[in-house]
Amino acid sequence: MKTTLQIAALLVALITCRSALTRDALAEGQYLTTIGDCASCHTARNGKPMAGGRVVPTPFGAIPSPNLTPDHETGLGTWRAEDFYQALHSGKAHDGTSLYPAFPFTSYTKVTRADSDAMFAYLKSLPAVRNPDTPNTLRWPYRMRSLMASWRLMYFDEGEYQPDPKQSAQWNRGAYLVQGLGHCNECHANRNSFGAMVTDPFLAGGLIPVQNWYAPDLSMGPEGGLAGWSEADVVALLKTGRSSKGSALGPMAEVVLKSTQHLTDDDLAAIATYLKTLPPRAPVRQRGNAVDAAQVAQAGQKVYAQHCADCHGADGRGKGDAYPPLDGNVSVTEPTGINAIRVVLSGGFAPATASHPRPYSMPPFAQVLTDDDAAAVVTYIRHAWSNRASSVSPNDVRAYRSTPGGI
Repeated sequence: MKTTLQIAALLVALITCRSALTRDALAEGQYLTTIGDCASCHTARNGKPMAGGRVVPTPFGAIPSPNLTPDHETGLGTWRAEDFYQALHSGKAHDGTSLYPAFPFTSYTKVTRADSDAMFAYLKSLPAVRNPDTPNTLRWPYRMRSLMASWRLMYFDEGEYQPDPKQSAQWNRGAYLVQGLGHCNECHANRNSFGAMVTDPFLAGGLIPVQNWYAPDLSMGPEGGLAGWSEADVVALLKTGRSSKGSALGPMAEVVLKSTQHLTDDDLAAIATYLKTLPPRAPVRQRGNAVDAAQVAQAGQKVYAQHCADCHGADGRGKGDAYPPLDGNVSVTEPTGINAIRVVLSGGFAPATASHPRPYSMPPFAQVLTDDDAAAVVTYIRHAWSNRASSVSPNDVRAYRSTPGGI
């Protein structure tokens, strides 16, 4: 017969074991919400974590993000795990109403039930914060949720990720993260006039609506946006905010800051493995170059020598870890030229990560360069060295000189 002390010791062991399992489960849920970058949308500037209130801009109006803390009146306090899974998997709120696709359920539908439950358990463990929803400013008729039935029929394919038995476990893990929780295609794709992603070819790049940054094609094959990148380059960018090919800027800097730098090395390698297998692309159809492109580039070379060469080098190769290369830089050569224009005007600010806590930043030149000078230097760097991208015009610069967007 067990003594009282033995029984007490057994109970303590069971409680300790259960507590450890709970901590592990909550840690897994926290990690998964980090992969999903939930905090970027569901945490307002200077707000409480996951309490919502950050405005998500769309071409159809603005949508404030909801409260994900377990507050009973304004958050997830009355939700069940089944309700949360329904939101991710089916794009439906706990009362059955259709969610707007500003919430990326079009990608989150691939998340497994086990991962959904872990994320929900973590969110339910957070301190409850009362933060009532504020109305969206969607224009008519886009605010009519009844229209979502037709949208979903045309543009939403519901279903968890199904592993490809022909591929490795690492490849499948990368595909699951990229296609599902990471929701990469939500930015790295063009959208049609109804706000739906153009998914063929997958991850082919596109202009981020309202924010006005171009998210590049992620194919590492011939003609891809990441052609010439190695898997190590991809891992470095996601982990540190920079690689030998360039730095994360604009909205991608926030993704690295709040999400990808915290991923395990195995998951980062899995993402790179998957991206490496994206198919080659057809050559990008560049915009027509200006008739005086050579003359514009010649003028831009002088601006470059005066303001840029000291950091980025006369050869465009940059300088070590401090200044990124411009030769072959996807932010320079992307099809629209908008990223280079915005960085020249507003500066370039890489994220401060644990691996690279004090990155060098590029100062803005909006007050220094005229529209003509900015167009000339951007045209020059898009033509120089091995770059073969189209020219930009002073009108392009004017269009983005005071354009909002980014972080």
